[in-house]
Amino acid sequence: MSKGSILVVDDESEIREGLELLLSTEGYSTSSAETGEAGLALLEEKPFDLLLLDVSLPDRNGLDLLREIRRRDPHLAVVLITAYGSIDMARAAFKSGAQDYITKPWSNDELLIQVAHAVEGRRLREENVQLKRALKQRYNFENIVGKSEPMLKIFDLVAQVANSRSTVLLQGESGTGKEVIAKALHLNSPRHDRPFVPVNTGSMPTDLLESTLFGHVKGAFTSAIASKKGLFEMADRGTLFLDEIATMGLDTQAKILRVLQDRRFMHLGGVQEVQVDVRIIAATNVDLRQLVREGRFREDLFYRLNVITIELPPLRQRKEDIPLLVDFFLKRYADENDRPVPNITPEALRPLMSYSWPGNVRELENVIERAVVLSSGINIGVDLLPDNLLGRGSAFSLHDPPADSSLFEIVEDVERRIITEMLEKCNWNQTEAAEHFKVPLSTLNQKIRRLNIEIKKKTRG
Repeated sequence: MSKGSILVVDDESEIREGLELLLSTEGYSTSSAETGEAGLALLEEKPFDLLLLDVSLPDRNGLDLLREIRRRDPHLAVVLITAYGSIDMARAAFKSGAQDYITKPWSNDELLIQVAHAVEGRRLREENVQLKRALKQRYNFENIVGKSEPMLKIFDLVAQVANSRSTVLLQGESGTGKEVIAKALHLNSPRHDRPFVPVNTGSMPTDLLESTLFGHVKGAFTSAIASKKGLFEMADRGTLFLDEIATMGLDTQAKILRVLQDRRFMHLGGVQEVQVDVRIIAATNVDLRQLVREGRFREDLFYRLNVITIELPPLRQRKEDIPLLVDFFLKRYADENDRPVPNITPEALRPLMSYSWPGNVRELENVIERAVVLSSGINIGVDLLPDNLLGRGSAFSLHDPPADSSLFEIVEDVERRIITEMLEKCNWNQTEAAEHFKVPLSTLNQKIRRLNIEIKKKTRG
């Protein structure tokens, strides 16, 4: 198998023949041309991974030719061949769009290293483009599933605001798909080819969160053994998605506000300001206005975030979308598990339609994934649904306890099942479960330890 295809354009036959022999021996497929026009004709005929281009050609200036090639194929890797090397030559080469240049005479070992790097760089760029296309396909509007009136309104709103640079606040219960909407906003915006950087602000303590967001300089704190960039810098010219923003402390809120106002911040322990161009999309599953009234969320930050608000409805308010979502997840998890797409029986669909879905779309997705994995035929029936959807074995039902059980043991058992069921619905995210129970995370963690509940790994982020 060829390591890559290389086109050599040079008017000296000895150089063309020598390069073709050297490169073919190393496993590359090669073609050559002695003029710029002949090289352009070959580039039109078939794709190449790398162009080795002489600067001095009989019919064209190599740098001018490179600029024309760049307009036709911005991703083609190019290494210039020149009879002399200088800083001016290097500047001209890079300004014209070359990855590198090499001077005559050259070391074959050095040339092969440059060729390998250039070909690999081309492949990485192509893979990156394909990945971005795949992500865009997965998260564009077509993959935000729904035909209900609330979802159609959200589609219209996302289409209207995606191209703006305005801050967006997504509000909705846990599991309603806030990150999916955030990705759709990003991938349908002018920033789509720049980073989308998500961060769950409720999953880390204040010091770690600020270091994660703003970066730090070496020595800023005990474990800061080296300087590190933060997520704001990583998201420069892209989008930063701040999930669970209501959990953020007031001091961190003040720093976020400054970035929104001035687009500047300082690393932890630093003295130099860093300027960034980042679009903020924030998400919350609680009422920020109430937190403002309680003094737990800055009013000025709230108004900065609340430029455009998108309310995501809970699944119980869009039940007509459940069959579409079921079909969507059946296809997704059948593909992921390399098996035929199963059908859901009418008997199995009925409890899905009548259930209240406290965990929203995420809970439905978990149920369908489980059913696909456990299914052995082409149909998914009631037997593949969890008991709590069918009114059996709910954590809130009191089964007959052992005759010698004390009241304390019975209460502990019920509490254990309630917490375990909620954790399963929240994909074992303790922060989400604590929010559902309306208790501090520390309280929930104490109960988990006391009741010896085994925390499982999250199946997805």
